[in-house]
Amino acid sequence: MKKRSLLAGSLLILSLLFTACTGTKEDQIVENPETAVNEEVSQEVVTEAQKEEETSKKMAEIRTVALKGPTAMGMVDFMKKNDQGELTDYTYNFSIVSAVDEVAPLLVKKEVDIAAIPANLASVLYHNTEGEIQVLAINTLGVLYLVGAEELEGIDSLKGKTIYASGKGATPEYALNYILQENGIDPNTEVTIEWKSEHTECLTSLLAKEDAIALLPQPFVTTALVKNEALKVIFDLNKEWEKLQEGKEEKSALLTGVIVGRKEFIEENQEAVKAYLKHYENSVAFVNENIDEAAVLVEEYDIVPKEIAQKAIPGCNIVYIDGIKMKEQLSGYLKVLQQQNPKAVGGKLPEELFYYIAKE
Repeated sequence: MKKRSLLAGSLLILSLLFTACTGTKEDQIVENPETAVNEEVSQEVVTEAQKEEETSKKMAEIRTVALKGPTAMGMVDFMKKNDQGELTDYTYNFSIVSAVDEVAPLLVKKEVDIAAIPANLASVLYHNTEGEIQVLAINTLGVLYLVGAEELEGIDSLKGKTIYASGKGATPEYALNYILQENGIDPNTEVTIEWKSEHTECLTSLLAKEDAIALLPQPFVTTALVKNEALKVIFDLNKEWEKLQEGKEEKSALLTGVIVGRKEFIEENQEAVKAYLKHYENSVAFVNENIDEAAVLVEEYDIVPKEIAQKAIPGCNIVYIDGIKMKEQLSGYLKVLQQQNPKAVGGKLPEELFYYIAKE
């Protein structure tokens, strides 16, 4: 009996000691409730933050479409880095199309979020969608050139000439008319402009006739010069436009392309849009500073052959201009087009909300 009592007593003491050392979960919370609560809250905050970050990245899938040509050429380094998995901040998807008519429906139907399009089309879409399109940046300045075999002294020497051109009702027509008129030439009576449906048709006419003059954009200019060494750039419309701005209070620039985005998408994904634009800006810098490498990528993305891209890139005027400077240059350009033909900008000039200015 004594042995059993001693054994029972020993077991009771050990049990009490073990309980005192370990305690239950409830006992521990009572002993140090603040620490336990803080740890649980901290874990919840971290988990919630991680969830929000992951959700944000999943939501911010940025779908982009660009036209085959200079507007897409500025994106090639961006696309390469994305395809090689170097960009991990957001999900980027790119597509390149041949015709501008393919782009507008994609934006209107919300099948893409960002697009590289002609500058005046951005204004037209802004009005057609009742303000649902915003311009993010200028990506291409003037890429139009008058090409021929004959040496001409000044724009006024174009009087009596025949010019083959494509782009009636768009930037080529309005830019050419503006430059002719400002130099004292009536485009309806003092020159003959034969409008073609495509730039390739203008190129064919240019190569077929010795005295022909064609209005061509890059990279078609380079293609023409490669195929016929007798041809040369007679006038750079970008420079001619700049000459006309001298002494004017409200200056404008000849623009070709801009980057636009859906307003709804921009408002819901502001950080993602900022990241996108930074990648795009870096890509433009790479293309302009590393022409040979960029030309390889331009061919890889089936925009134009490498040999053409190497010679064309310097004349494509690929840029990245955003913020206030973008607004000043684009608004001035649209004003010129509006004076030429209100339909070119959608009937009237766009309001302030058309121009996206990132908040600091």
